[in-house]
This record gives sequence, C-alpha cells and structure tokens, in this order.
Amino acid sequence: MTEQPRTKTQINDATGKTVAENVRRLREKRGWSTYNLSAKLKEVGRPIAPSAVAKVERAERRVDVGDLAALAAVLDASPAALLLPLDDDPDHLLDVTGAGRVPADAAWAWAFGQRPLKVTPGREDADLLEYQLNALPPAQVRMRQQPLWRALQAADESVGDLLREGGAFVEGDDDYFADQVHRARRALERVGAELDHLEGTRAAEAAKLKRWAEAAKKPGEGDDGTSLD
Repeated sequence: MTEQPRTKTQINDATGKTVAENVRRLREKRGWSTYNLSAKLKEVGRPIAPSAVAKVERAERRVDVGDLAALAAVLDASPAALLLPLDDDPDHLLDVTGAGRVPADAAWAWAFGQRPLKVTPGREDADLLEYQLNALPPAQVRMRQQPLWRALQAADESVGDLLREGGAFVEGDDDYFADQVHRARRALERVGAELDHLEGTRAAEAAKLKRWAEAAKKPGEGDDGTSLD
C-alpha cells in the first residue's frame, strides 16, 4: 500500500500570518538563527525545536498563547509587536482576525489598551469606559478617568498628528499646518491647566490638614478656633 504524502499545515488567518512574519523579522533583527531562538526558548522553559521555529515562521505551525508569551519575552518585544504588522499609519488598513480590516493606528491603540477597536456612534465615552473596565487593572482604570490623564492623551494625539503629518511640506498646506499647531498648543495648555488645578487642590488639602493638626494641639477647639464643647 502506497503511503500518502503528509500534507503541510498552513495558517490562513490574518493574525496567524502576521505572527509568523514578525517572529522571523524580530529573530533576524537580533541576528539569531532558528537554532539560537530555539535555545533561548528552551532556557526559559518553553522548548520549541529549531525545525518547529522554522515552521512557525513559514506559517505552518500554530502558535498558542504560551508560545506567544514566550516568544515575546525572549525576543524582548510586546505581544502586540507579534500580533500586528509594524505599521501604524492611520491611512493604512490592517487585517485583524475577528475584526476585519481596521485603521492601523486604531489597531495599535486597541492592542495597547488605549481605546476599543470599534465604537458605536454616540456611545464613544461609554464604549471607552467599558473597554477599559474589561481590558485594564483597576488602578489603570482609575488613573485614566482623571482629567489630567485625559488631557495628556488628547495632547499626545494632537502632537502625534502634528509630527506625523507636518513633517513633510506640501505647497498650499500652510493653513492646515497652522491649524495643527494651534490644536497641539491648545491641548498642551489644557495639560498645564490640569496641572495647576492638581497643584492647587493639593495645596488646599495640605492647608486643611495643617489646620486640623494645629487644632488637635488645642484641646476643646475646632479647626476654626471655635469650642468643640
């Protein structure tokens, strides 16, 4: 009986192919062979044979979540750097398994826990809060609800747009560039205002604590000097 040739596994989903490409890209960037990467994985307790590493890079072997975490750790990259193409141009679309084609910058913001991949018009704030509650630890959620954090995020986006689009001169774009500068300046001014507010609030709280401490040294008097009796 003639033995049938063994068929190769081929990963066809978009993210699986991206992982394969990124593992190879990051390995070659470090100047490692598949044997070197295999040895590093063995050292951290997640052994993958050199031949299996090669299959991963050819999208002929699936990478489970444990493999993904180990590969990211050994290659000194975030899991997002394996899951997404190295492209965050908002004018480019990326294929994300389960989500379809989405803007590249939105995909990276989603992967880094900044905002949901897609939002419902009119429910942007609610969708953002739900995403953060599901995706982030409690301390991060609380921090991101603070006005200063929101101001910083807005400034980051405004300055990012300015640097990304304002770097190349296009004839006739003076008004557009000036508008971007204005937006960035306003966003940074908002950060300054929030810092001033935070500083003022802290100073007021410190003054109140000082009054309480002084009142505690005078039995029978409140912090306003009136009797507590």
